[in-house]
Amino acid sequence: MLYYNLSTYLRNTYGHRLGKICIDGGFTCPNRDGTCGVGGCIFCGERGAGEHIVKDGITAQTRRYLDSPAAGKYAEYIAYFQNFTGTYAPPETLRERYASALIDPRIRVLAVGTRPDCVDGERADVLASFINDRRDVWCELGLQSSSDETARFINRGYETARFVEAVQMLHSRGIKVVAHMIIGLPRAEGVREGADDVKATVDLLNSLPVFGVKIHSLYVIRGTRLDSLYERGGYEPLTLDEYAALAALAISRLRPDIVLHRITGDCPRGLLAAPDWAADKRAVTDAINEKLRLSASDAAKSSI
Repeated sequence: MLYYNLSTYLRNTYGHRLGKICIDGGFTCPNRDGTCGVGGCIFCGERGAGEHIVKDGITAQTRRYLDSPAAGKYAEYIAYFQNFTGTYAPPETLRERYASALIDPRIRVLAVGTRPDCVDGERADVLASFINDRRDVWCELGLQSSSDETARFINRGYETARFVEAVQMLHSRGIKVVAHMIIGLPRAEGVREGADDVKATVDLLNSLPVFGVKIHSLYVIRGTRLDSLYERGGYEPLTLDEYAALAALAISRLRPDIVLHRITGDCPRGLLAAPDWAADKRAVTDAINEKLRLSASDAAKSSI
């Protein structure tokens, strides 16, 4: 096994893989409504990574999936509040929305995607209240990069220190933290993050009680501010070979107990402006795995 992936973790923990119910919880983002900024991160689309979700009532979304043929492939499930900021509401509203998804005892994980600056003691307590002997709670935090310089340029809206605080707060309550990192981010117009930035981000994650990591390739969605930057020549996407090399570097540097939930992104259909290779997930995964195999082979030879 080249790395500790999510499928392996689920089989080891639950005895089988779990189906994922992607839910639009009706949230927005403080980086869109003016609370800490407007327009969101420069790479974020209008649905906040939920372009594929059919928006409806939360219980209706959950039931639609459970009644679908796709659900039949799995014995148990993850309820995943995916898009925008899944803790950006008053605590009692959060409690009601999460409970609206947990309508079936076969749902073994409540997973909530959010921002570190929307995690406080009250909201962490609400998440922790859903942990029991049958159910885990995961909280996905969008770090993207450990560099505050990059964070300012991409309009992330919070400093890295806030991410560190949120991880510790969640972990202290038994909530498993999944961190998102993006490879290939611009740190300034015409300047892109590289290997040293990847190492710094991974080293920060290794120093924290992080359960899992999602590694994303940076692709350009049409209509975003990153798209405007790309169109005027201020951003050049990584090549597939460059991304595979940097992703392999990140994976090989991560603590071995950290679960890799994904190693590339899923671009919304019809919205990809660049790079073309981002649409072929299998090719991206194969390229990363090949880099990891070559690295392992070189290491083995050098030890002889």
